[in-house]
Amino acid sequence: MNIPPRGVAWLKSVHLLFTSLWVGGALGVLVIQGTAAADGGLFGSDMAARMVDDFVVIPGAIGSLLTGFLYSLLTPWGFFKHRWVAVKWLLTLYGVLFGTFFLGPWLNSLAPVSARLGAGALGDYAYMRARDLNSFWGAVQLATLLFALTISVLKPWRKEAKPQRDNGVRS
Repeated sequence: MNIPPRGVAWLKSVHLLFTSLWVGGALGVLVIQGTAAADGGLFGSDMAARMVDDFVVIPGAIGSLLTGFLYSLLTPWGFFKHRWVAVKWLLTLYGVLFGTFFLGPWLNSLAPVSARLGAGALGDYAYMRARDLNSFWGAVQLATLLFALTISVLKPWRKEAKPQRDNGVRS
């Protein structure tokens, strides 16, 4: 099933918007976590990171997944016709699943502790472990998203056109 070129352009624009939200939001969460103030601002930083996650990262990831699905379904690119598209699908699914089952829960566990303990949360093992895991794996997630974005532009691993065989017929 194919959509007209104007529809493809709109779909691509919406896909890029959602991807930008996902990548930008992931970067935003990392910046907020990396600059969190221990002088009473820890809870605010944790809540800000959580809000960016809830209202930017998650909608961006879901939107990117859904528009990517439509893009593969409705255009000649397909799902597995090209290796770079298949790799992008694997990276996108990894990103959504890892974010849902690991990064999100780690991030969501921070604010309740910092609300209760304030700057003392920095001495709490569970808090620091969740924060460290979220920061490290969040950076890995961001790098993965940037890699997926890069292969979208470069389209590596393309199948090279086969040279046409000379069948002996001359014109």
